[in-house]
Amino acid sequence: MTQPLPTEEPKNTPADTFKFEAIYLLPILASMLFGLACSLVLLPQSTPVVPVTPIPQDTPGADWGNAFYFVGLIAISATVFYILLKRKSKRIIKGLIVLALTTAAMLLSIVYLTALVAYLPFLADWLIIIPLAVAFTVLFDLAIFRFGSTARNVAVILVGGALGMFFGYNIASLSLWSAVLILIFLAVYDIFAVYKGPVGKIAQSGLDQLQGLSFAFKDIQMGLGDLVFYSMLTGAMIFGFPSSILPVLASVIGIIAGSIITFYMLEKKGLFPGLPFPIFLGLAFGLTAGFLL
Repeated sequence: MTQPLPTEEPKNTPADTFKFEAIYLLPILASMLFGLACSLVLLPQSTPVVPVTPIPQDTPGADWGNAFYFVGLIAISATVFYILLKRKSKRIIKGLIVLALTTAAMLLSIVYLTALVAYLPFLADWLIIIPLAVAFTVLFDLAIFRFGSTARNVAVILVGGALGMFFGYNIASLSLWSAVLILIFLAVYDIFAVYKGPVGKIAQSGLDQLQGLSFAFKDIQMGLGDLVFYSMLTGAMIFGFPSSILPVLASVIGIIAGSIITFYMLEKKGLFPGLPFPIFLGLAFGLTAGFLL
């Protein structure tokens, strides 16, 4: 979900009007590039797959079931945050965000440090990995909650790329179609959530109340989930078509093209779902390149 930052200027002034410029693509590109760098850590060796979907792939209908699971999880989470915001339960919201982001940072630190053993053999010791993972997690939490807006935005952009690639690797390595269906379902849900569901209502309350789950860049606010699922899409192309780089490049082009369309729609709407155009174009370009080229 993407929206212009609120302003105290009277409406219809230049400060109140969002206009797309190419620089607004910078956080999206930075997050995807960091995710692609993370994929280089996972690619050369057989990093153990961490189960992130509840239904085993050998179960009939697993792809569809896992897609519904992901969308249901996102929908429930958004609804809970909306209810808490409505009740002004700021301490509970802060606690949930701290718990979620700290857990994600610790998990990602352990996963990527373990994968780095192929490059840095001295890391092949839990007495080294665990302290480093704790240190990275503490640094991440400080960046999100203590160091100010610039550090927080950088941390959100980086964790978006790393978390998305983690999902892409652990889902697409088992089933490309699970990853594709999850992304399609999420893009469709995003439309409902922004215009009729909890996400749009949260945005109206102010995304700045969910520090760490969104970031601000110049005149826009964007949700962490958008960055995560853009990176997940590129990860699905990397691990779904491991023998060719063309699907990855094509998906990145599709995501950027979709993001440009989204920003132009944002000029007219003032609030617009960040997933549909980038996800649908990214999948269309990436899958076409993967199966036909």
